[in-house]
Amino acid sequence: MEYFKKILRFAKPYKLFAFLNIISNILYALFSTLAMISLFPMLTVMFDNTKPVYEKPVWSGLSEAKDYIMEYLNFFVTQRSEQGDSGDVLMFMVALIIGMFFMKNVFNYLAMYFITYLRNGVLKDLRNELYDKTVELPISYYSEKRKGDTIARITSDVLEIQHSFLSILELIVREPLTIIFTIIAMLSISPKLTLFVFLFLPLSGFLISLIGKSLKRKSDKVQKEQGHFLSILEETLSGLRVIKAFNAESRFGRTFQSSTKRFYNYSNSLLNRQNLASPTSEFFGIAAIGVILWYGGQMVLVEKTLAPGLFITYMGLSYQILTPAKAISKASYSIKKGNAAAERVMDILETENPIVDKPDALVKETFENGVELQNISFKYEDEYVLKNFNLKVPKGNTVALVGQSGSGKSTIANLVTRFYDVNEGEISIDGHNIKDITKKSLRGLMGLVTQDSILFNDSVANNISLGKESASREEIIEAAKIANAHDFIIDLPNGYDTNIGDSGNKLSGGQKQRLSIARAVLKNPPIMILDEATSALDTESERLVQDALEKMMRNRTSIVIAHRLSTIQNANTIVVLQKGEIVEQGSHDELIAKNGSYKKLVQMQSLG
Repeated sequence: MEYFKKILRFAKPYKLFAFLNIISNILYALFSTLAMISLFPMLTVMFDNTKPVYEKPVWSGLSEAKDYIMEYLNFFVTQRSEQGDSGDVLMFMVALIIGMFFMKNVFNYLAMYFITYLRNGVLKDLRNELYDKTVELPISYYSEKRKGDTIARITSDVLEIQHSFLSILELIVREPLTIIFTIIAMLSISPKLTLFVFLFLPLSGFLISLIGKSLKRKSDKVQKEQGHFLSILEETLSGLRVIKAFNAESRFGRTFQSSTKRFYNYSNSLLNRQNLASPTSEFFGIAAIGVILWYGGQMVLVEKTLAPGLFITYMGLSYQILTPAKAISKASYSIKKGNAAAERVMDILETENPIVDKPDALVKETFENGVELQNISFKYEDEYVLKNFNLKVPKGNTVALVGQSGSGKSTIANLVTRFYDVNEGEISIDGHNIKDITKKSLRGLMGLVTQDSILFNDSVANNISLGKESASREEIIEAAKIANAHDFIIDLPNGYDTNIGDSGNKLSGGQKQRLSIARAVLKNPPIMILDEATSALDTESERLVQDALEKMMRNRTSIVIAHRLSTIQNANTIVVLQKGEIVEQGSHDELIAKNGSYKKLVQMQSLG
């Protein structure tokens, strides 16, 4: 129930619907009991068990309610019989029963009508908050988690919460009140018989509860395994080209099938345990009815302390308790399943984001002097990727980072944009530690073009305008021209309105990269970070885009991470990295003259 309370906070905006649902459920429970009680007058009239009463009875309070109802019924039948309307009495009794059942069903519908808005509202808000949290959490969170598992939590786990936890909201008021009203009616008919019946309920309740103890553990296994095979599916779709190229379909098929087999076994175990709830509770309920028939029959036939009509009504009320009792029994199983799902959902919502804005963080909208990395050290896990690293990037300068794979080049881009926080040292912009600047304004000062062209299943225009939603079509076209993308865009079926498919897969690698560059150009930031931005381009496109990038970078501060050294020869400063440390630093000509690591890299690429 701990997680149930946490989920309930999402119901606050819908408390009006909750209130109307409670009112409707109270009236439903009341009319549900009255509908059964209304059978008694008709049975009394049919069995001709009424006695003549000529004076209208007087109400003496709830304690005498049963006697008052019976006296008033006898008075009503006596009055009608004397007027010769005996057939009308029966018609009136039938109309009373129909009216009570009609009111019961009206309020049943209204209760479900109001709860629909509450349930779906909670589901919507929970998903929205999960999505916001998913976007807010740092990139490091997803390097440790499977993406498929996160998708499973936002989809199937949230649905499980709706089916289990939120279904209980319908039962909290309705079923207990139906049982309470029914028990009150049963006590008014025969306290002795009711007491006898309720001696059996704690025993059956205890036996039913034994079945559900392992449900949460079993449900948790099912949901985790679902996250696992969704991850395999996500990886398969992302890497389909490689899987096909290496004929690895059968290998991935085996991995997926072993996961779905585990899911099959866990689900069977869980559902078989869950399915035991309904027949078990029904059996105990029928056993209780059997006991009532025996003991109540004695009171009617032997002791003659209970009227036959009252006994039949009592039996109807007893059976009426079974439905809400079964619902409450099922709900206890649902709570255990829902608790496992809620725990997984709340695990995301309650994850602390280590990269947060300070309460008094600076909103920085201008860039004046430069970027400086002072004595920074950083590690993803155990081993440091950067050690005591120092670098100055004056405003208007282009600083290029070169070195072998794994030397820490892309890590610097991740740290400057604050996708990760440094372990030691500090990164500052215009003398302000970036931890003292809001993340939004910090990233607003920067444009990023990554090695992998990350595009979205949308139109060309919407992909380019990602960083500037208010951009006009003219601005988008101008940015595309600078990135050498305009010519191929106008040849697409719908030009700038062409949908480029999932991850831009309708385009070539070079075309995708040019759209990424156009996106950065349109944002027009003072600081540009290019993480091997031209690596996916063919020779001709690379030359044209490189020319465009150089024009664009003349008025900007740029950090260029380069694999092809020919693209960074005009940089103000070239920094050569090796295992997270600077081994050489200077202009292209200075580094060539040094005859060190940089010259070796240039010669290796020239030979290549």
